[in-house]
Amino acid sequence: MRLLLIICLIALSVTSLQSQTVKKKPILTGADQVNKYLPYLRGKRVAIMANPTSIIGKKHLVDSLHALDVNIVKVFGPEHGFRGNVGAGVEVKDETDAATGIPIISLYGAKNKPSKQDLADVDILIYDLQDVGVRFYTNINALVRLMDACYESGKEMLILDRPNPNGYLVDGPVLDMKYRSGIGMFPIPMSHGLTVGEFARMANGEGWLTNKATCKIKVIPVANYNHDMEYVLPVKPSPNLNTQQSIMLYPSVCMFEATYLNHGRGTLFPFTVFGSPELKGIYEFSYTPTSIKGMSATPLFMDQVCYGIDLRKYDVNLLRKSKKINLQWIMELYKAHPHKEKFFDSKLSREMNSIEIQIGSGLFRQQIIDGKSEEEIRASWEPGLSQYKVMRKKYLLYP
Repeated sequence: MRLLLIICLIALSVTSLQSQTVKKKPILTGADQVNKYLPYLRGKRVAIMANPTSIIGKKHLVDSLHALDVNIVKVFGPEHGFRGNVGAGVEVKDETDAATGIPIISLYGAKNKPSKQDLADVDILIYDLQDVGVRFYTNINALVRLMDACYESGKEMLILDRPNPNGYLVDGPVLDMKYRSGIGMFPIPMSHGLTVGEFARMANGEGWLTNKATCKIKVIPVANYNHDMEYVLPVKPSPNLNTQQSIMLYPSVCMFEATYLNHGRGTLFPFTVFGSPELKGIYEFSYTPTSIKGMSATPLFMDQVCYGIDLRKYDVNLLRKSKKINLQWIMELYKAHPHKEKFFDSKLSREMNSIEIQIGSGLFRQQIIDGKSEEEIRASWEPGLSQYKVMRKKYLLYP
C-alpha cells in the first residue's frame, strides 16, 4: 500500500512538472525557427525587408542568414533605415551595408515599393518587421505594397511572423474608406488583433491588393503563441514606441495625435504623458517637451511647460482585462480643456492630424464635443466592428 502511494505521488509530481513545462514553453518567432525555412532558401536569391526588430535571438536576421551562407542579394529598408540609424521622418537613402556589403534599397524616400527591376534578380522576398497591432502603425501598408510588387514580378513572399503585443484587442471603428490615408488604408478597426502573417492572409483573401490580385505567400507561424498572451518586445519597434508601457497604451492614446495636446513627443517617454500649457491650474502633473534628435525635432509646445496626465504607472492589465480601447482619457481631457474650439483644430500645428483621418470615422469629433457617453460612441461602431470580428476568424493562425 505504501509503495502504491509513493508511485501515485511520483506520477502526480511528473504530471505537475509536465504541466509546468508546457506552460513555460517559450514563444518562438518565425525568424527564431531557422530549421523551418533555411532549407527553403537554399539555392534561391533572397531579398529581405528588415529593420532593427528583425532578429534571431539577439542577432540581426540579415547578419545571421548571411553567416549561414544564404544568398542575400539585397535588403529593403523602411523608415529609420535598415539598421535604425536614420531619424524619424527623414528620407532614407540607398546605401551599402557596412557590416555585410549587401546593397540596401530604401523604401522610405524616392519610392515606397520595389520596382520590377529591383526584384528582377530575386527569387524570394522575406518580410520580417515587428508590428504593434493598430491600423495607424504603417508596417501593414508596407507589407501590402510589397505583396503587390511580388505579384507583379511573379515572386514569392516568405513572412516570418511575430507576436502582436496587442493581439488581445479587437476594437474601434472600422475605417470609413472615405478617410483612407497613409495611416489607414484598409477597412479594419483601430486595433485589428492580427499578426502580420494573419493580416497578409486577410489582404489576399479580401482582395485588398491592386486589382484584387493574390500574392503567393508562405508564413512561418510563431510557435507556442496565442492572441491573449503577453509579449514583451525585445527591441523597440520605433523610436517613439520605446517602452512596453507605450506599446500597450498606443491603441488607446494614438488618437491624441489629432488633438491640440502634446502626447509625450519631445520627451523620453512618448505616448505615456499628455498635456498642454493651457491646462495649467487644472492638472498638477507637468513636463516640458524639447527637441530630441531621432525622436521628435519639433514637438508640439516645444520648450513650454505642459500640464496634464501621466500614464507611466498606469496598470495596462486593466486594458487587457477590459479588451477595449480606453476612451475615458480623451473624453476627460476634452472636458477639462478651457479652449475647446482648439482641441481638434488640426490647422493649429503641423504636428497634428485630422481626427477623422486618425480615428477613421466622421462621427467621433462631434460625439466628443456633444459629450456622448462611451456606450453611445461604441454603439456607432456597429455593426461594422462585429462584422469585422466574424471576417477575421477566417484568417487566424492562432487561437
